[in-house]
Amino acid sequence: MTAKYTRDDIKQRARELALMIAETEEVDFFKRAEKQINEHLRVQEIIAEIKKYQKEAVNLQHYGKKEALKEVEAKIDELQNEIDAIPLVQEFKQSQMDVNELLQLVSMTISKTVTDHIITSMGGDLLRGTTTKNPLIDDGCGKEKC
Repeated sequence: MTAKYTRDDIKQRARELALMIAETEEVDFFKRAEKQINEHLRVQEIIAEIKKYQKEAVNLQHYGKKEALKEVEAKIDELQNEIDAIPLVQEFKQSQMDVNELLQLVSMTISKTVTDHIITSMGGDLLRGTTTKNPLIDDGCGKEKC
């Protein structure tokens, strides 16, 4: 069997699929949610505080200041809880999960389709997931040929 497609052909089709995905409801919602997050003053303030405390935590950890590190980590947790309680942030996180789920669906569909094609093109058994007939597995015909 000769190859029908090159890597470049596949990359081009992947780009086309990516553009289709970029035009889905899930991605559109994600973009709107991200825009609102970026424009939400309190969310941006909390993010800035978290980043500041994270830098401080890295320094404290580097210098072995365990008690001070615990206090800073507690402040980070408190800020993270505050930001997670904001409905807009919850919607944004949900939109991230929805887009990721769509990407996973595409990936799994491609993987399963390729695997199924390989199995069937080699005369294999889709139910068993094998590419060739296993002589050790009795298919109900016994030792005689069916």
